[in-house]
Amino acid sequence: MSHYDRTKELKAFDDSKAGVKGLIDAGAVKVPKIFIQPPDELSEDLASFQTDLQVPVIDISGIERSDRYKEVVCEVRIASEKWGFFQVVNHEIPSSVLKQMIDGIHAFHEQDPEEKKAFYTRDRMKSVRFESNFDLYQSKAANWRDTLTISMLGSDHLDPDEIPTSCRATTIEYMKHVTNLGKTLFELLSEALGLNPDHLAALECARGRTFVCHYYPACPEPELTLGASKHTDPAFLTLLLQDQLGGLQVLHQNHWVGVRPIPGGLVVNIGDLLQVCS
Repeated sequence: MSHYDRTKELKAFDDSKAGVKGLIDAGAVKVPKIFIQPPDELSEDLASFQTDLQVPVIDISGIERSDRYKEVVCEVRIASEKWGFFQVVNHEIPSSVLKQMIDGIHAFHEQDPEEKKAFYTRDRMKSVRFESNFDLYQSKAANWRDTLTISMLGSDHLDPDEIPTSCRATTIEYMKHVTNLGKTLFELLSEALGLNPDHLAALECARGRTFVCHYYPACPEPELTLGASKHTDPAFLTLLLQDQLGGLQVLHQNHWVGVRPIPGGLVVNIGDLLQVCS
């Protein structure tokens, strides 16, 4: 019986700089062992899945009116307390911007592998990086996904030329809109906590942004692996743009609940840091 060297397989995958998409492009018909999740964890998650619940949906249109603003603040407070998640709709980000952002990220991940390799790195000091699994060498099993990360944690300025040309224009436009939405949400959350609307912004909760653009290639054995294993988000706030395929699940009262994609909707996740400071 041959000895399985996990570290060697991890390094070979990492050194390819092609990510999970590279495995599919190479004709993989089996999920490599480094991606296979422990069977007990997969069965546990499946057993606790509940289909008759839905994450709250909050329409934030009309909040320039004081009466509507108060209603939305109340909805945000209830959703944040009971779920820690909600979806926002009518947030004034054009649907065309959302679609173009998704299309742009698809274009990056589906382009010539040699073009992507120029961005492949595990150097956290790089503002723009392409990789597969930031915790590849630490996790029990790798997730079946590739990621383009655009980090603005150290500075609000990012040289546009650092962003891949395949998604540069769409990403810059999306970043502008979603940053403004983030400011609005922090005001609503501040009021929901009974504080002044600028309280969380004054604590610099909105300072620093990271755009994490995941891509989940088709999987030949989806019953063996996950696109994203269970986790919490360490930031103050996460705004998530889903495509219409779905797949996102959140934990609510010890049950996993599917977050149904809503055209034009963005998922809001109250992160660990915001929970701590509130």
